Amino acid sequence: MDLTPLKAALADVVAIPVTPFAGDGTIDTQAHRVLLRRMLDGGVRILTPNGNTGEFYALAPEERRAVTELTIEEAGGRATILVGVGHDVPTAVAAAEHARDAGAEMVMVHQPVHPYVSQDGWIDYHRAIAEAVPGLGVVPYIRNPHLDGACLSVLADSCPNVIGVKYAVPDAARFAAFARDAGLDRFVWVAGLAELYAPAYFSAGATGFTSGLVNIAPGVSLAMLEALRAGDHPAAMKVWEQIRRFEELRADRQSANNVTVVKEALASLGLCGRDVRPPSRVLPESQRAEVADQVAGWSI
Repeated sequence: MDLTPLKAALADVVAIPVTPFAGDGTIDTQAHRVLLRRMLDGGVRILTPNGNTGEFYALAPEERRAVTELTIEEAGGRATILVGVGHDVPTAVAAAEHARDAGAEMVMVHQPVHPYVSQDGWIDYHRAIAEAVPGLGVVPYIRNPHLDGACLSVLADSCPNVIGVKYAVPDAARFAAFARDAGLDRFVWVAGLAELYAPAYFSAGATGFTSGLVNIAPGVSLAMLEALRAGDHPAAMKVWEQIRRFEELRADRQSANNVTVVKEALASLGLCGRDVRPPSRVLPESQRAEVADQVAGWSI
């Protein structure tokens, strides 16, 4: 199979949609569709249902399947779909097979949350998923700073559908070394810590970045991508300066409010409710105004 189109699709702003909730705690499908349509109309061309900004770990299995199906249906071929999968191996494999059957082109494998992850075990985990869906592109999500780049190379030797990496270790030097140890030109490297880290990671070899901010202001994220693709670092940093405080609020206290801040911004625009599921929590009233003020300064 020719994986070139999937690699090209991955080298972009990889949007991680939120999962809106209704007042009764169920998924607000109407708001979800509106947000997806808004991103698509704004120029987003790759969507990741069931990412962390979509509260992957707070969704029940049937909800994750519903989110996958709704996203594929709403995209209607206008965007490449990269579905987040994870948990134990059988659950991850079943989710990947569901994504394939629903019409997705790729899966992103969440960082294993098991407390004891060996390097060889990491390879085995991802191999089991990749071998189950040989027709899909597979993108490991790496948050483990102790993982060696050679592990990724070994994995891809047996699973050629492993085509890219969402790298989310907050260390640009570590990323540069990992990418070169794995094979810089062999994979598509996606800066997995969004706009705040994208300029530094692009300088080390990334060609795409993830974004939760894109739920709010697609044009802002795409402006950064355009500048980075053009090698216009000053222009990229102008966008960085614009969104810096917003992303710092998301990253504070080990990203405790990562999703909360995005949903608060959307709530301030009347686009969806601010509710999140435990262990996340809505922002206290005293902090909401700062988020609204940040968003008010953007071109939306």
